[in-house]
Amino acid sequence: MFQYFLAAACGLFLTLTTTAQLVQWRGEMRDGHFRNETNLLKEWPAEGPKMILKVEDVGKGYSSPILANGTIYITGMKDTLDYLSAIDMSGKVKWQVPYGRSWVQSFPETRSSPTIDGDRIYVVAGVGRLGCFNAVDGSEIWAVNVDKDYEGEWHIWGVSESPLVTGNIVICTPGGGVTSLVAFDKMTGKEIWRTPSVGGQRSHVSPTLYEYNGKTYILAATARNLFAIHPENGEVAWSYNYYDAKEWDQPGLIWANTPIWQGDRIYISKGYDFPSKMLQVNAEGTGVTEVFTNEVLDNHHHGVVLVDGYVYASNWINNGKGNWVCMDWNSGEIKWETTWENKGAIVYADGLLYLYEEKRGNVALVKPSPEKLEVVSSFRITDGSGPHWAHPFIGDGKLLIRHGEVLMVFNIQGA
Repeated sequence: MFQYFLAAACGLFLTLTTTAQLVQWRGEMRDGHFRNETNLLKEWPAEGPKMILKVEDVGKGYSSPILANGTIYITGMKDTLDYLSAIDMSGKVKWQVPYGRSWVQSFPETRSSPTIDGDRIYVVAGVGRLGCFNAVDGSEIWAVNVDKDYEGEWHIWGVSESPLVTGNIVICTPGGGVTSLVAFDKMTGKEIWRTPSVGGQRSHVSPTLYEYNGKTYILAATARNLFAIHPENGEVAWSYNYYDAKEWDQPGLIWANTPIWQGDRIYISKGYDFPSKMLQVNAEGTGVTEVFTNEVLDNHHHGVVLVDGYVYASNWINNGKGNWVCMDWNSGEIKWETTWENKGAIVYADGLLYLYEEKRGNVALVKPSPEKLEVVSSFRITDGSGPHWAHPFIGDGKLLIRHGEVLMVFNIQGA
């Protein structure tokens, strides 16, 4: 009934840190902050920043492009397979390889963004095949059919997870009755440990790391529960039931947002008029209590960012509409709720917010302020097709936007 302690049996010791130089979805800490980006433009020309690269036919997807070591790595669906592509900054496709079967039911486009760890890439296919690839030539190093082997249970749209790498392990969260989360040796793909099941199907949440009182935890979610894991052995530190059958008429939540945290607090949100929650971890790191509930900032699947004590994000009015919101981190007080185009993704770099709304593809540069939504500059993405759901990526002074089958790169480096 407990996890398998392969790590102890093998004498494996993990070096765990939240500051490892991984290149991954939503920034170094998966919280929407691109901390290494400096000297970026503080305003854009009327037509927007200069597009320096456009690549078509990368495959259909909502996943984010990742720029690492001068190469863009991006996933996309072609026919019934998910492909991983490496593209240089001239637009040349260096290599393109399939990494598993696509999710072919509702909204089948790719949603897993690659995680780059040195010369290795980790990515999960739409039906739960976790693969490790050589970043130089795209050759497959190892793969595990996680959802099949661990009897994962899909919820609504298959797999959206971007793999988490920490120390010597890579994490995948199949959910279901057998286990909720599995750690594999990142070099070989061999199982290191697995957690017991905390209950609930696979969610659409990508796990992250959480530091508290000198300890590091893995924060992950099923379609019902947020839970914290000791990464050295897979023990469950605590589990919190977010699901409420009285407010939700499905067996699990359509939950896609990675939690954000600061100190002893963790914030979670999922849209659909389902209240967001601020949680507080106890001093021992063994449980959480609810600090406040907020019914205005119910972010859909676009991510939230915390800047100087305030949370910025869009909320959910319906599937096709949402406003932008600023909330006080400490009290939950809504400082403003404002209409701007539509709901969408948000990230932060070098003192400014970047908004990418989902309906018409407007992109805005915004000054973070609890007083009002202050748009500095904006332009519109006109290439590609489908909803604008891919979260922007910022690296090497470049803004990377993916819309459907088209990848665009804009120069946002200051003079």
